[in-house]
Amino acid sequence: MEVRIDKYLWAMRIYKTRSIAADACKNGRITMNGVQLKPSRTFKVGDTFSVRKGPITYTYRVLQLSENRLGAKLVPEYLRDCTDPKQLELLELARLAGNGARDRGMGRPTKKDRREIETFMSDNYLDEIDWDDDEE
Repeated sequence: MEVRIDKYLWAMRIYKTRSIAADACKNGRITMNGVQLKPSRTFKVGDTFSVRKGPITYTYRVLQLSENRLGAKLVPEYLRDCTDPKQLELLELARLAGNGARDRGMGRPTKKDRREIETFMSDNYLDEIDWDDDEE
């Protein structure tokens, strides 16, 4: 038995729709042995292929074939994830880099914060301080 690549990628929940899987094939994101695959090509049991998503490349091995979309719990029986640990480390680094920009819960300044910042940054900020109170 053989299954079309776009149908298999959809059935194994690698892509949400079959058309997105076909577009990924057309854009060269699905490869087997360094060769870009077309959506109409077929998979056989034992084939190993790579899927490039974002910064990393996932590698999978076909264990069984199915044309029907499976539940997430059944996918490991049909598909083995053989992704290199270095690639998964890149994913973790990309995730951490995205969160490092600002503290959690700290968004844009409010209108009150903006006014305080403008007052602080103004040229006459030092003039507003009452220096005589400190001498007493």
